[in-house]
Amino acid sequence: MKLKHGLHLAYCTNVHRGENWAETFDSLQKYTMAVRTRVAPNQPYAIGLRLSDLASRELGEPKTLRRFKEWLQENNSYIFTINGFPYGRFHGTRVKEQVYLPDWTSPERLAFTNRLFDILAELLPDGIEGSVSTVPCSFKEFIRSDEQVDTMARNLWSCVDHIDALSQRTGKALHLGLEPEPLCYLETSEETVRFFERLRTLRPRDQRLERHLGVNYDTCHLAVEFEEPEAVVKRFEQARIKISKIHVSSALRLCPTPEARQALQAFADDIYFHQVIERSEGGTIERYRDLDVALRPDNMKEPQTTEWRIHFHIPLHSSRTTWFDNTADHITGLFRLLQKNRKLCSHLEMETYTWEVMPPELKGRTVVDQLVSEYDWTLQRLRECGLA
Repeated sequence: MKLKHGLHLAYCTNVHRGENWAETFDSLQKYTMAVRTRVAPNQPYAIGLRLSDLASRELGEPKTLRRFKEWLQENNSYIFTINGFPYGRFHGTRVKEQVYLPDWTSPERLAFTNRLFDILAELLPDGIEGSVSTVPCSFKEFIRSDEQVDTMARNLWSCVDHIDALSQRTGKALHLGLEPEPLCYLETSEETVRFFERLRTLRPRDQRLERHLGVNYDTCHLAVEFEEPEAVVKRFEQARIKISKIHVSSALRLCPTPEARQALQAFADDIYFHQVIERSEGGTIERYRDLDVALRPDNMKEPQTTEWRIHFHIPLHSSRTTWFDNTADHITGLFRLLQKNRKLCSHLEMETYTWEVMPPELKGRTVVDQLVSEYDWTLQRLRECGLA
């Protein structure tokens, strides 16, 4: 939906199953329109579209794309952003580290992302910027040589070339956002800045990087890293890195007492990665590859001196419980910065994709009810900042 000051808000449809275009479109008709009826029945409605590689190939067919454009017009809806992070299947099977593949070392990732921009340029209304979010280059464990890093940099520059040519041909402002995530090649804001510096060494006088490549700021991911919004934004601004999109998302945080560790067993699913970052009272950081690893008895520490933050996207409206807290303060901190600088980023997308694997106590409602509650929570926080 259109907010104040040129901001746009949507929820990411990766919460729904949809590995081909028929399934994706069915989810839009069944769930997205039901949400729209309750949150924005009489105004243009923004959709945060998720497309797999297969779905993008099918939607990219001219006749199919034309029919979808007509459907959007009929339903007074529009697309301003596409989630291009998961390439293949994203629900109902083990995803884990496979979600980063193919990564930016591969021509498949480049071709997929270029295709998403071709689709977006066709769907994007005039006068609105268009964004695509993507993997944080790769998973750290996959990168074993400097040559792989050079390949990722070259492929990203090739994507910038494609985006720039498309922008010039269509007159639309388009940009790609790399999404830092725990244990990935781009994990922290500092690592992100260093990689952008490396990108610039390849084409020192090419200013198109600043227009067409930036960061998808996922508030869950950077909160899990114990980063603070003001420091992150300042670091990106000083490095001339565009914030392409903001993923409004919240993580689990807790003191890992024996009781809390026991309750956490309900979150250790076999589908998604749930990286755990532990910070001691003295500030020492320790990283665990996944929640089941962190919960092993040999990783038990004195709970009173540590805090855990877990990459598990929980509902934005979740309240503090006996054992668990959330990182909503990171979201509100970023919104306050957006209030001060409304040009910081115009794309906001709520992304709580974990609906199917949430413990029962977090999903005592339908997915439509859940999404409506997320809109209510987010819009209230934005209103408090004069942004909605």
